[in-house]
Amino acid sequence: MSIKKNVEIGRRGVLAGGAMLLAAPAVAQEAVPDIIEGREPIAGNVRRNASAFRALDWRPYFNSTRGGAILVDISSRALHYWNSDQAIYKLYPTSVPISEELTRRGRTKVVRKVEGPDWRPTPSMKRRNPNWPDYVPPGPENPLGTHALYLSWTYYRIHGTHDTRKIGRRSSNGCIGLYNEHIAELFSMARNGTQVLVI
Repeated sequence: MSIKKNVEIGRRGVLAGGAMLLAAPAVAQEAVPDIIEGREPIAGNVRRNASAFRALDWRPYFNSTRGGAILVDISSRALHYWNSDQAIYKLYPTSVPISEELTRRGRTKVVRKVEGPDWRPTPSMKRRNPNWPDYVPPGPENPLGTHALYLSWTYYRIHGTHDTRKIGRRSSNGCIGLYNEHIAELFSMARNGTQVLVI
């Protein structure tokens, strides 16, 4: 009887241990501070949001996809793109504004496309952080990454980032950020006049 009991405990222990191992990555992701290669965290222990990252249908958001359509979902931190005939659909993880105060929602459009953008902080950004430089030329230190889609809203852009830690987080000063390889792909498909909806 004691042998049978030991076997049962052994099975339970193995099952419990296996369940703990399966849960370990999720627990570790919550517990590990956001410090990569000795750099400081972007905004404390901010979690990435992948739970709501799923494909969407364009019809609840747009009357048509003529000229292409971009939907930015702040909650799921995702950008959806449909080309004119919906033959191409892309879904990209993004960075989103760090606070509701900096978040703008509604309809806009792409008005300018720039490969190798330069960057100047907005007046409100300079007030929040006077130490920011007045100008950053194109290159690896530029916060707009390799490509930028300028929107009809002043100061708002969909752009790349060289700091890949920002993607999937509330980490921007108002813009929508993508990995450089993703913004390069979107840049090649979107055109001036492409409709954009931020929800």
